[in-house]
Amino acid sequence: MQEIRIYGDPVLRKSAQEVETFDERLNRFIDEMAETMLVKDGVGLAANQVGEAIRIVVIDTTAGEEPPIIFVNPHITAASDEMAEAEEGCLSLPGITLPVKRHLRVSVSAQDRRGREFTIEQAAGLLARALQHEIDHLNGVLFIDHVSPLQRTMIRGKLKKLAKTGSADG
Repeated sequence: MQEIRIYGDPVLRKSAQEVETFDERLNRFIDEMAETMLVKDGVGLAANQVGEAIRIVVIDTTAGEEPPIIFVNPHITAASDEMAEAEEGCLSLPGITLPVKRHLRVSVSAQDRRGREFTIEQAAGLLARALQHEIDHLNGVLFIDHVSPLQRTMIRGKLKKLAKTGSADG
């Protein structure tokens, strides 16, 4: 299992680099990411959340009932005009949830763990939200960047505690 980086860690604000080498080391890293996400009860995990600023995302919207979907070098290629607001949280910001407005549907192009290209067209629901959230991570963007200044002000104390202690409560 890997250590989840917590708000305040500079790697969370880095723009991740494209993956160019598809080898056994990459496969081990992806497997460790998937295990970490499942153990921590996450829906998604981006590589920079475990300290590597490379473009890898794992997503599981089935609570472990199916294998996670692996996205290497993912990019959103299309997004619906329709938006919806829903509560979001993040393994890197434990104890904080806020309503975030996201596109209802997105299309994403990516590669699998072997470098083969694939596309997901018009992902909807939790998958669409998770894709946007995790791809944001790869660009150094956190879900709290999508909320109003008033909402950010309301959680300022929790953010300071997270950056200092790794816990919003302590």
